[in-house]
Amino acid sequence: MVNRKIQIGVMGSAADLNYGDEVSQLAERVGELLAEQGVIVVYGAEKDYDSLSTAAARGAKRKGGLTVGVTYGKGKDIWDKENNTDVIIVTGLERGGGREFVLVNSCDAIIAISGGSGTLTEIAIAYQSNIPMIALTGVGGWSEKLAGQFMDARERRRVLAATTPEEAVMLAIHEVQSM
Repeated sequence: MVNRKIQIGVMGSAADLNYGDEVSQLAERVGELLAEQGVIVVYGAEKDYDSLSTAAARGAKRKGGLTVGVTYGKGKDIWDKENNTDVIIVTGLERGGGREFVLVNSCDAIIAISGGSGTLTEIAIAYQSNIPMIALTGVGGWSEKLAGQFMDARERRRVLAATTPEEAVMLAIHEVQSM
């Protein structure tokens, strides 16, 4: 049981993967629901374009939530044009493992929405660190491919499947509270 505010990461595709508006709206809804539950939304703050993670931060701020963006490289300059990020963690590390390691290990659980190689890396880090992973289905990407699966034959922790933002948030909070 966590005796502080729960920190849940929202991981997902960057805009260069051309996800649709409906998927972005699902990510915003995840952020709203997390904020309504008093959860801190942690996300990968991109420097050059929007992402599903940034969409979750927008949703969280719309509901008065607290958001933490973990960025790569140096400097606090991030894409978040609407100023939805309360705290920016500058890792000084690059994308492709370093930033993702800091991001995921700052979370009590993660929710993956679609996602490319960065999201795959984040899910693998969560698996290695025994951090609960929830994958939204019906959105394509790695969350769709890994939902309900184990990452390897060790079967340490299953990537839990969720069909709605509500189910994803409920599962994530339940998993954290059960630890």
